[in-house]
Amino acid sequence: MDQKRAVILLSGGLDSATVVAMAQAEGYSCYTMSFDYGQRHRAELNAAARVARDMGVVEHKVIGLNLNGIGGSALTDSSIDVPEAPGEGIPVTYVPARNTVFLSLALGWAEVLNARDIFIGVNAVDYSGYPDCRPEFVESFERMANLATKAGVEGQGFRILAPLQNLSKADIVKAGVGLGVDYSLTVSCYQADDDGRACGKCDSCRLRAEGFQAAGITDPTRYF
Repeated sequence: MDQKRAVILLSGGLDSATVVAMAQAEGYSCYTMSFDYGQRHRAELNAAARVARDMGVVEHKVIGLNLNGIGGSALTDSSIDVPEAPGEGIPVTYVPARNTVFLSLALGWAEVLNARDIFIGVNAVDYSGYPDCRPEFVESFERMANLATKAGVEGQGFRILAPLQNLSKADIVKAGVGLGVDYSLTVSCYQADDDGRACGKCDSCRLRAEGFQAAGITDPTRYF
């Protein structure tokens, strides 16, 4: 019999690379999906390709979108500065409806592949306050997925799995290192340069650095 299949959202960052390793450890045949959505930190697409290749996924797919066409985020609109200090509320790096869009496309591919499990690396502990990273969102999307698809209606239900949901960033780093993830291949910075070097100032850089420090592990991030 074929190995059980999973579609995994792979951004090229620390969290999603860890999720791929976790899924593989659970015996999944992994299909990874990334998005060229008009983001300013395009080095993440190169990182995602490196991670997929290094980890030996079955197939890595990049989907082109135009979320910069609607803007509204510092990650898709170059006229909005990426904040370099912690702020209050939902930050301007939130991309409107991004995880909803990404999961919807992953759901479509999963249905085509006859995969029933979709993994996403969202986290509700050390995260930036994005509403589409909360457990309530993941649970709601799973219910919708099983209402909106042929497979779901025919009783072959989907699961949306978020194995990092309740882990601290330090716990995620420790888990990934234990599974052999090469974090030097990943890029977390919101405004990384074309070579994948990080700014060391944005929210994502700060959370990553704090996670490695708390884990007592050296962060291989390169900075410009």
